[in-house]
Amino acid sequence: MTTLRTTLLASVLVLPLAVPAAWAETPDDILVVAQNIDDIVAIDPAQAYEFTSGELVTNIYDRLVQYDAEDPTVLSPGLASEWTVDEAAKAITFTLRDGVTFHSGNPVRAEDVVGSFARVIKLNLTPAFILTQLGWTPENVEQMVTADGNSVTVRYEGDFSPAFVLNVLASRPASVVDMVTVMENEVDGDMGNAWLNANSAGSGPFSLQTFRPAELVRLEANADYFKGAPKVEGVILQHVAESATQQLLLQQGDVDMAKNLTPDQIATLDPQAIKVEVYPQAAVHFLSFNQKVESLTNPAVWEAARYLVDYEGMTSSFLAGQMEVHQAFWPKGFPGSLDETPYTYDPEKAKQILADAGVELPISVTLDVINSAPFTDMAQSLQASFAEAGINFEILPGTGSQVITKYRDRSHEAMLLYWGPDFMDPHSNAKAFAYNADNSDEAYQATTTWRNAWAVPDDMNRMTTAALSEPDAAKREQMYRDLQARVQESSPIVIMFQATYQVAMDAGVSGYVNGATSDFVYYRLVDKQ
Repeated sequence: MTTLRTTLLASVLVLPLAVPAAWAETPDDILVVAQNIDDIVAIDPAQAYEFTSGELVTNIYDRLVQYDAEDPTVLSPGLASEWTVDEAAKAITFTLRDGVTFHSGNPVRAEDVVGSFARVIKLNLTPAFILTQLGWTPENVEQMVTADGNSVTVRYEGDFSPAFVLNVLASRPASVVDMVTVMENEVDGDMGNAWLNANSAGSGPFSLQTFRPAELVRLEANADYFKGAPKVEGVILQHVAESATQQLLLQQGDVDMAKNLTPDQIATLDPQAIKVEVYPQAAVHFLSFNQKVESLTNPAVWEAARYLVDYEGMTSSFLAGQMEVHQAFWPKGFPGSLDETPYTYDPEKAKQILADAGVELPISVTLDVINSAPFTDMAQSLQASFAEAGINFEILPGTGSQVITKYRDRSHEAMLLYWGPDFMDPHSNAKAFAYNADNSDEAYQATTTWRNAWAVPDDMNRMTTAALSEPDAAKREQMYRDLQARVQESSPIVIMFQATYQVAMDAGVSGYVNGATSDFVYYRLVDKQ
């Protein structure tokens, strides 16, 4: 412990901001966070694809439009102050804010937007697929995205709603970088990729001052940020892998926030000194039935299953603090979510549904599950509750790769898994849970519908494609709620829970915002008392 505290103190003292020599309490103007940050592979927005990387990109860079700290569920103007949509031409023209500068002091120009988008497409690293959905290629991207003075016109191919396009442009790889600085640091044609994986070139509320992989990240506040300077002068993310060490550091006042405590540890914290905030996360957890298994094809089995999950029993015991009841495919906290939870544990009702439909019982079915907590605990709960109605699960634990490979091969019977969106647009999950126009074995799709061999009804497929292209944002959100209600009511996919995330922090910390994904973690409004 002495070694860790000395290292943390030294990390702060070598930085230009003056801090007290004593370490009984963290400095008033710096937020110190204990967090496991060893997942970071890249921090260049064109490559960053890890959880912690997303958090850094959000706090360092801006996008034309973005979800922001004031309300992470509302798409707001970012670097663009306004935009106009030309649906016939499949184009959106953005007007950039006046007077915004990068951390280098360089002005944010329309040419930086064009260059940033083209850079993602030409580098073609992991998150590029989010932007290539718009029909952009290395050959055409500079014709699809063009600058004219202080405006940028974005063109797209495909029958897309403008709302879908805006959500794509609010995603991580659409972050705008200082192209002058980046290209000054290009090496061997890498468009500055190596340099941006150790430095930053953004316009956001914080700049990257120090980055030591699997050790420390130091962010410095941008006093000239166009939405106002952050309330703290800096943020330190200190890599602390062990949750027990995080807890001790928080209790001793060595850090202001601990992000990876277990529910058992959180239960032991002094609520007078430390508060715990709970944030819904994007992953939804579900039970699904492969429609290649004849005994699982009767819709009565699907309906009965919804009354055989002990939702409250699990979330009030071993899932406490980790998940909350959620029964629709689009996560709570995202625009267009359906938050009603009409199903409760009712084995008598389930038995009546099966009896009325003449389902032959008992049904024996294998249940594949990842061999780790809490998934094995969830599987055992399902095994016990489904047995009440004559549906007997044989649990087959496996590694994550084994379970997912089996799922992709459609060789499972029942599956316990989770799913998360790639970006904040409901089509990201609607395509996975409500669309399957070709159910043949050769037509592989990375969707849970195809993987469960569920031939989605034609009208539901049409609903999904119609929602994707609907231009009216409010109507489009309602269309996705209707889709969720359909899947919720009748499908071989029983959505049960949404993951939650608990963050423990000193009672004097306020203003921390943690949305449903790591891309919606914001430090700009954090204050310390």
